Amino acid sequence: MVAAGLPRQRADREERRDWWTSAACKEADPEMFFPVSAVGLSGADIARAKAVCASCRVRLPCLRFAVATRQVHGVWGGMTAEERRGL
Repeated sequence: MVAAGLPRQRADREERRDWWTSAACKEADPEMFFPVSAVGLSGADIARAKAVCASCRVRLPCLRFAVATRQVHGVWGGMTAEERRGL
């Protein structure tokens, strides 16, 4: 029966939508997560962003979101866009 799955589907959607409220990057400078390039001074931003992600308890939901929504820019779940392309 299809109706039996509805509460679970709704809960899954809520979980997918609410992960960001617990993200370690919530208070960080967004420019660190969306550098202009992957080299030079931007490389330091990427390293700092990945360090924030490494300590984040919602790193995997963040990464799943980025992959599912095909985010082409930024560090999400501890991975750059180039790294995510390999998934």
